[in-house]
Amino acid sequence: MSQTVLQARDLTRHYEVSQGFMKPKAVVKALNGVSFELKAGKTLAVVGESGCGKSTLARQLTLIEAPTAGSLVLDGVDIAHAGKAELKALRSKVQMVFQNPYASLNPRQKVGDQLGEPLLINTKLTAKEREDKVKAMMKRVGLRPEHYYRYPHMFSGGQRQRIAIARAMMLQPQIVIADEPTSALDVSIQAQVLNLFMDLQEEFNTAYVFISHNLAVVEHVADDLMVMYLGRAVEVGSKETIYARPLHPYTQALLSATPSIYPEDRSIKIKIHGELPSPLNPPSGCAFHKRCPYATELCGREVPQLRTLEGREVACHHAETINA
Repeated sequence: MSQTVLQARDLTRHYEVSQGFMKPKAVVKALNGVSFELKAGKTLAVVGESGCGKSTLARQLTLIEAPTAGSLVLDGVDIAHAGKAELKALRSKVQMVFQNPYASLNPRQKVGDQLGEPLLINTKLTAKEREDKVKAMMKRVGLRPEHYYRYPHMFSGGQRQRIAIARAMMLQPQIVIADEPTSALDVSIQAQVLNLFMDLQEEFNTAYVFISHNLAVVEHVADDLMVMYLGRAVEVGSKETIYARPLHPYTQALLSATPSIYPEDRSIKIKIHGELPSPLNPPSGCAFHKRCPYATELCGREVPQLRTLEGREVACHHAETINA
């Protein structure tokens, strides 16, 4: 049984935003009560449209921001109530791989120095020991020893993302947050990078939170899936369970929009009408009800809570009737 390395309970992050001169500040509920568990050596994929709260969740998990409410327990410590010393010790256990590999690298610093920086800050290794560790990690991610002395602009997009992955893995963290790590890459390179993620996970038993809008990519890497909509989780369960039979109308629409080369996997496209509501002024009741073809008066009045149904958790008042 895998060990739980991260546990979120009702994780919430709200932001105050100005509405103009002499107007009261509004509250954006970017993350509104999200709960999940992450096991060592497993991958949780977080999917949803832009604006659903995926990147806000990433900032909470990487300890960039403190949650407004709820708990986030990492290595037995609740982040929300941790002191500065505890947070500093925990930060090395969680690393991040960003969407744009070039923007996340320092263009004026050699690759070897950038990869060695986490070791310089967090360990007492000598310069030679750091160099040896960096070159060993570069070899693991498919880079050559001479790349140690080169600058980021001398590499392709796929190579830069390999550098970013190597930097995230230098301290052998318990958790890596990957925020759309392949969306800026060519399709042919995406597969190589995904395979690299899986190889490193097998070697180091690292837990991944893989944030993406691409369900075709997620299908290859995820163990569990959390579908988010406007700051809330609407369906959470194992990848096999949800892909085989999605129960929430939003999950069904997302999966139906995923292209496939196999005719038997091509379902009838489910169209979602309207735009994602503004988090400044979310609809009452279920946030999805104004775009949902099955919405009733109850959906506009009452927020559905996650409940267990057919081996996963789903937040929909009518999940049984629409999937009967």
